[in-house]
This record gives sequence, structure tokens and C-alpha cells, in this order.
Amino acid sequence: MAGVGVALAAALMFWVGGGEPEPLGEEWAEPWAGSVFQPPAALGSVGVARSSGAPAPDEGQLPVLLWWSPGLFPHFPADSERIECARGACVASRDRRRWREARTRALLFYGTDFRASEAPLPRLSHQSWALLHEESPLNNFLLSHAPGISLFNLSATFSRRSDYPLPLQWLPGLAYLRRAAPALQERAAWRRRGYAPLLYLQSHCDVPSDRDRYVRELMRYIPVDSYGKCLQNRELPARLRDTATATSEDPELLAFLARYKFHLALENAICEDYMTEKLWRPLHLGAVPVYRGSPAVRDWMPNERAIILVDDFESPRQLAAFIDFLDRNDAEYAQYLAYKQPGGITNRLLLDSLEQREWGVNDPRQPSYLEGFECYVCDHELARLAAERAHEADPGRVPPPPPRIAQHSHMACPEPSPGFGRLEEIPENDRSMLGWTTERVDNWAWTTEEHKLQGTAGKRCGCRIIGKAWTRVRPSPP
Repeated sequence: MAGVGVALAAALMFWVGGGEPEPLGEEWAEPWAGSVFQPPAALGSVGVARSSGAPAPDEGQLPVLLWWSPGLFPHFPADSERIECARGACVASRDRRRWREARTRALLFYGTDFRASEAPLPRLSHQSWALLHEESPLNNFLLSHAPGISLFNLSATFSRRSDYPLPLQWLPGLAYLRRAAPALQERAAWRRRGYAPLLYLQSHCDVPSDRDRYVRELMRYIPVDSYGKCLQNRELPARLRDTATATSEDPELLAFLARYKFHLALENAICEDYMTEKLWRPLHLGAVPVYRGSPAVRDWMPNERAIILVDDFESPRQLAAFIDFLDRNDAEYAQYLAYKQPGGITNRLLLDSLEQREWGVNDPRQPSYLEGFECYVCDHELARLAAERAHEADPGRVPPPPPRIAQHSHMACPEPSPGFGRLEEIPENDRSMLGWTTERVDNWAWTTEEHKLQGTAGKRCGCRIIGKAWTRVRPSPP
């Protein structure tokens, strides 16, 4: 899987002015059958299981990779399948009865489903633990803390710093970005019908990024059409109100969304390289994302001027004034869509990463990143086995393979902060505060809907509890 590593080793590169433009490629075509943003498919050419039948002669000697999260097991129909990877073959399995086998060299966990209380203990010394967690820290905040992620040896997360990086997990390819934008005349006609320049489509409210508070303040200075459950002031057309439709690539929904010149694209958590369809879909449709999320998002944009960053403005009022300026000046607005033109995608990191990655986004012509990660773990275990055997053969000259531990930087999610305003100005009963604390905690505190930190426990750790959700904490640095 060296191609992905090579592509993402260029993470410190910035824009390459006057560099070689991206190839024009084929005409826009969508091979994803309307399922770009659905759970990853299990089809593909890398790491795909052999057809069922009699086992190969060496299969009883191969390392076993055990999916402890069986729902993600990317093969079918059997419980165990042989996979062929760059260094050789392994057996992938979801049969937990194989946990204690000497051949079971790695356990694979899906972060959203991982619970420390359900982990297989005692931990066996010959096994690696591998984490796949491409989702937001909102799905499992434990992994955003160093003690949580350091339970694992290998990681595949949205961060470019993880062992098997997935920062472009929501971007199918360059063709997805090249889709033509609607004519400005069409959008002007839409405005004359009473619609706002800016769209907000969100039904997951009160999240750690505190996005709803910012949008509420922004609405004081510029019209925002808000669909979904959060700050709703308009209804989608009747057929599009179903939640499943609103998160899919439904053609009617896309046509509706494309009429807006600007989309509020606010992630539910702020982490380096955590970028979702909230960002890529507006770029696909030719709307300008007004974005708050990954602090490193500019590293991945098609060119220097494709998005508006919320954090570039001192206040929602200043942001509203800038959006209004672009809305009234077609020539200035058009510069934000220059990446749609031939040669308009100039970001070398983006181009190289898409070209060299070895998986696709729900594209049956390519492997999924589930299979790619599986092969990454297989290759790692084959290399570790070879190093262990070399050490056993000549311990005086060959050292044992060094231990490998996933790092806090593999998630890179800072503590949440208010989306707008100062912390001390926010009322304690404000629902926007759900999901994070007001004060630093000197020791671990684990809180959920069923077990809340309050009363004497709250006094003991020095926490101020707001709302009813879990309290996001982390230990103070040593």
C-alpha cells in the first residue's frame, strides 16, 4: 500500500503556482449509482477473497486477521476468507472463536463500535490491535484522547498522520469536482422567487463544534434558508423531506441544492483533515462552501480560492458582509468556481493523493478502503513475522521488531470551543453546549447519557456540567 503513503507524505506541500495542471480526463460520468455517501461497499479487486472451495495448501500456515467488529467484515459469504496482498497472503476472519489462536496476529476494530469494556482481555502479546475510525470523534470521543488511541498499534483515520490515512474518504475523484455549475442567471431567477443566497441543511443539532450558535448569529445579518431540524425556517419539497433522501445523491435533491450560490458547510467536530460530504458536495454542485471544520482544509482544496473559511472572519457580521459582496458581484463570485474550468485544479497534494490512492469511494471498479486497510494490516503482520523470525535465528545481531503505538496525532482533535461568543457569556441551560465541558479536568471522567458526572463527583474533578450529554474531557498534560 505504498502509493497512499507516498501521496500523503507530501502533506506539508502548499499550492504550486503555475504547476502542471490536472489532466482533463473523461467527460463527467457518475459510476457510483447514487450511493457516493453511503457506507463503503465490499466489492473491489485488491484484497478480495478467493472463491470458496477447497483451501489452498498453505492456508493453514497463513496469519489470521480477526475483525472484532464483525459487521465490517468485507467478505462474503464465509466467516473466513483468504486475501492476497502486496507482501503475500493472509486469512481474514470474523470468527471470534479464533481469538486465542497463535496464528491470529491482528485484531481489527471499528472505532464507532469500540467499547473498552468489551475488548478481548487479556490482551495477547503476539497480537497487534488495528483501529479503523474514519468517523467524527462525536461517534466515540474516547479515541480523541491519547490514552484511548494508544490502545492500538495501527490506525486508519481521517488524519494524514495515521498509519493508513483516509482524508479523502468522501471524495470520489476529480470528475466529481468538475461537474458544471448552474448558470448564474438560473440562480438569479431563484433569488427573485424569494430564496436566500445561503443554504443550511442540517438535522444533527447541538454538536461539539457548536455550529448552530454561529448560524443563529449569522442569520441576524444575512438571509439563510435553513432546512432540516436545526434552526429550520423552510421546508424541503415534500418528496425530499425523508432523512435518507436528504443524505443521499438523489438527483432531485442535488438539483434543488445547486440553485444556492453558497452552502454553510459546518462539520460536527473540528479535527485536522476531518472533511465530509458537507464540504465536497457543494464543490461538486458548484456552490461555494462557507466552511468551518478541518483547520488544514486549504491543503486539500482544488485551488487557492474555492471556499470561504468562517474562521477567517472576526465575527458573523463580517462574514455576512463578505458573502453579500460576492453575491452582488458576479465576476468576483466566478473566481470561486475557477476550479471547474480545464486546468483549474492546481493543488498538487490533492492531485497526487487521488492518483496514487489504491481504493475508491463506492466504485465497484476499485477496492474499498476497508479492503485496503485489511491488506495494510496483513502486510504489516507479514513483515513483523519475518522480523521476529530473523531475530530468533540470530538474536545477537538482529534486534526484535520495535513496538508500534498509535499516536494522539492520528486523530488530532482539539477540545471543543464555542461556535460564537465567549464561554462565560453562554447560559448554562443553552442546549448548544451539549457535548463539551467548560473547564479542564485533571483526571479521567467518563460520562454518558446513563452515567452523568454531577453532584459530588463533579465537585471532586472540578467540572462544570452543562446539558445532559457526555462531558468531553482529557487529562492535563504531565
